[in-house]
Amino acid sequence: MSEHRFSATSTAAEVVQGVDLSGRRAVVTGGASGIGLETARALAGAGAEVTLAVRNVAAGEEAARDIASSVGADRVRVAPLDLADLASVDAFVAAWDGPLHLLVNNAGVMDAPHGTTAQGWETQLGTNHLGHFALAVGLHPALVAAGDARIVSVSSSGHAASPIVFDDLHFERRPYDPGLAYGQSKTANSLFAVEATRRWAADGIAANALMPGGIWTPLQRHWSPEKRRAAEEQARAAEAGGLFAMKTPEQGAATSVYLATAPELAGVGGRYFEDCHEAEVVEAMQGIHGVLPHALDPDDARRLWDVSEELVAQGRAGLDAG
Repeated sequence: MSEHRFSATSTAAEVVQGVDLSGRRAVVTGGASGIGLETARALAGAGAEVTLAVRNVAAGEEAARDIASSVGADRVRVAPLDLADLASVDAFVAAWDGPLHLLVNNAGVMDAPHGTTAQGWETQLGTNHLGHFALAVGLHPALVAAGDARIVSVSSSGHAASPIVFDDLHFERRPYDPGLAYGQSKTANSLFAVEATRRWAADGIAANALMPGGIWTPLQRHWSPEKRRAAEEQARAAEAGGLFAMKTPEQGAATSVYLATAPELAGVGGRYFEDCHEAEVVEAMQGIHGVLPHALDPDDARRLWDVSEELVAQGRAGLDAG
């Protein structure tokens, strides 16, 4: 994988060009907007049957119509999914029938004010990691049935802000910090790919994590106008200094689509990618580039999986009791 076929400026459509996904089925969480929408558009354009797993079904149906008109095919379905509620995750899993070849865990919240999910988990960890964890585990039989399934876990350079703080996952004993909470959840997204690959490779399932790049999307909806202006100024300065360039949503979806479709990644898992190539493990981030060791630590990955299983089991017990 030393040869980089694509770059930071490649689009999802360019990455999938020449790839035939006919007969393959994909789920894209958060597929109604941003890079999720462009990921779904590229996969559908290559022939896949794509399910947009979305919280807002009306927005999902509008996105499905948009995709159908742009790729000239009616291969997009919409299904309700609220990752912040295990009942919704379980309902999605129960309604799924048949094999699943591609699971793109794309949906997320960023820098959200302090809150909790339906199961009482801190919102960002609960939505970005635990909801996706429960979804992937629930869909495991469908992924096995595919024979050569791939899971794409959308992480972020934000993982640098925090490792997994196992003794206070939900900010019950320390002051809540939205950036630290987001960072912890993005570290979790990467560690999930590490452990899912270790556990499920024998089932023909490979999982990889990625940093999509800097993109203006609805993900920044919790930012104040002041923070947005400051971030835009910072981005302009970084671009002027040659550190990185902001991406369009079509470019931001490219690495997700690369991980989902690239022939050279068949059977490859447990890794972290950026700009359509494997990221360098670094001790300190170079702007938004690189991946810190704590996001790929195999011991933390195993521990997080065990903790996640326990939390989901507790959450389901609460549903049953209710």
